[in-house]
Amino acid sequence: MTSEEHRSLQITVPQGEHPKRIDVYLAHQIENATRTKVQEAIENGNVLVNGKSVKPSYQIAPNDCIEITIPKPPRIEAVPENIPLDIVYEDDVLLIVNKPAGMVTHPAYGNYSGTLVNALLYHCNNLSTVNTELRPGIVHRLDKDTSGLLVVAKNNAAHHYLARQFSAHTIEREYWAIVWGAFKNPKGIIEANLGRSKKDRKKVAVVENGKQAITEYEVLENWQYHTLLRLHLKTGRTHQIRVHLAHIGHPVFGDPTYGGRNPAWGGITGKHLQFTSQLLKHISRQALHAKTLGFQHPVTHKFVQFNSQLPADMEEVLHLLNSQK
Repeated sequence: MTSEEHRSLQITVPQGEHPKRIDVYLAHQIENATRTKVQEAIENGNVLVNGKSVKPSYQIAPNDCIEITIPKPPRIEAVPENIPLDIVYEDDVLLIVNKPAGMVTHPAYGNYSGTLVNALLYHCNNLSTVNTELRPGIVHRLDKDTSGLLVVAKNNAAHHYLARQFSAHTIEREYWAIVWGAFKNPKGIIEANLGRSKKDRKKVAVVENGKQAITEYEVLENWQYHTLLRLHLKTGRTHQIRVHLAHIGHPVFGDPTYGGRNPAWGGITGKHLQFTSQLLKHISRQALHAKTLGFQHPVTHKFVQFNSQLPADMEEVLHLLNSQK
């Protein structure tokens, strides 16, 4: 394997890390890696620990130096695909799309097609070229399984104008989320710095030296074990809402990454446990929707605001919660 065909990574196991299988550890440390892929690399001799080959069952220890040689992913190209789009608004310089849950914003390793960008390239003749060729028109993103509104730029001037508003935090972004637990206070602010988790590089965590992150919340409706929240982002960090809410003990309902899929959350038992177990069957992702988007238009310079309905899965969860009142 030539240097052009592979890339090398080096990881030093930090102090305080608990013993665990190396295949499990590396699957959490390497972006886009799976345990199966890691096991294949180990068995092919592409993983060395302190200069020696190991088995997938090897137990890591603090200060272990792990060297990994992995193939470079194939070149990704963004190609037009005839994928239906829910376009809320469109003019000569931008469009507003209501992205469904399950759709990735742009092509990347592991998601080569079926993305919002693939659909946009089919729909639009012109998109901004400020970003890489894999992200034409993309000013901001939503997580794959977060639904809701995105603004897309059709030219570079509009892109820069919108991006400056995101940078200055003057964009209005309102999210609705169904979360675990009831809130005592009707309103609140969550301020906690965010960065990559040291335990799992695929996750975001509250870390002391992370980037500033501020989320405002307001209770819209309370149930015994659930709450409907309206949230406003004052910063736009990756996974911000999901990590902030999990941090204060109220993970987003259904969130598989940050503790939202445990039907026994908070010690729920008996008939309530049976109900929450059934409730989770109606939503396979985090119950989080980017409902409102407002900004100054790049051409008219007037403030414009767009709203969207909650998706069917969240509506169904709310209906079932209200039926239990």
